Amino acid sequence: MEEERFDVNNTQVQLVMVIKLQQLQREAIPALSYRNLEDFLEEVKWRRKHPSSLHEAVNDVLSVQPDAIIRFLSRQAVIQGQRAALADFSDLIGGN
Repeated sequence: MEEERFDVNNTQVQLVMVIKLQQLQREAIPALSYRNLEDFLEEVKWRRKHPSSLHEAVNDVLSVQPDAIIRFLSRQAVIQGQRAALADFSDLIGGN
């Protein structure tokens, strides 16, 4: 039996995401982007179980904590750093 999935691209969910994003930017992570929040939700919150209703999706968005996003973004940065070539970091380490 297939699990019923709510469309998380719903405009109401997107509105709640914008509101949560503004709260997170104001209180803890000023540089956080909408894409960061969206990636966190897709890859962490909704990885195993997508919400089956609007209220579940909204609850998931509103329950996002800054420390969880920071851990996620740190992990993403490490993964991206492992895939990059040393030349990609030349501006950081003083190369030409």
